[in-house]
Amino acid sequence: MDVLSVPRTKGSTGIRNTEALGASIAAVTRFAVDLHSHTRFFHGRVGRPTAYDPVGLRLQTAAARRRGLDALAVTNHDYAYSAETAFPTVPGIEVSTTRGHVVIVGANPPARTTPGEHTPEEAVALAHERGCAAILAHPFRGSMARRSGADFDAVEINGKNPEHESRTRRLAERLDLPLVGGSDAHYPVEVGRAYTVVDVDGDEPTPRAVADAVRAGRTEPVLRFDGLQRVVDRAYTAIHARRWRAGRER
Repeated sequence: MDVLSVPRTKGSTGIRNTEALGASIAAVTRFAVDLHSHTRFFHGRVGRPTAYDPVGLRLQTAAARRRGLDALAVTNHDYAYSAETAFPTVPGIEVSTTRGHVVIVGANPPARTTPGEHTPEEAVALAHERGCAAILAHPFRGSMARRSGADFDAVEINGKNPEHESRTRRLAERLDLPLVGGSDAHYPVEVGRAYTVVDVDGDEPTPRAVADAVRAGRTEPVLRFDGLQRVVDRAYTAIHARRWRAGRER
């Protein structure tokens, strides 16, 4: 079997691998996809779209394009939001389950979910019923879903918690699951600080192709932390530490 690696069009981050066996030819293309992002700065109303979502989507996709990504998954908390954009997007939703967050991505994610309504197992089943992929999100931040026994398709290395990378890799190895990367971006500056290289069937990072690649384990996580991202990370950590202390003092 001969494997030919041919660069894709100029400006793309991917590589096409063509494997020929007899008369059969299967094309697999590599794309850089941020699998976890939001279209609003703050969580705001639970599970409801806001007037800011179209603005946030334009800002986030513009940032993704500038950072050389090929597609961006939009995964708001407990509601799916999508719109026509010039930049490829993947519909998704971040489900607040009884034990932590589960990111669902694909062509047909649930439109809305109620926080605490689903167990992790039910969220995964819901994703699979709809032909989507179910990802264990930020497993060591505010989550016990890693102990649920749910049949996740992948484990996420989250861009907000680069300090969790080693633990997350060990968890994925223990669960025998592939790893993906997602920035968990609420602000454009955060887009692409973690993303996933996915090998999809075909020439485009369509929602279905991306979900199928995640479910098949054809993924590789990438963390991309420069000086600016380190400043953002320190600010994020300080803000949440103050919130945690304020909560304890009430």
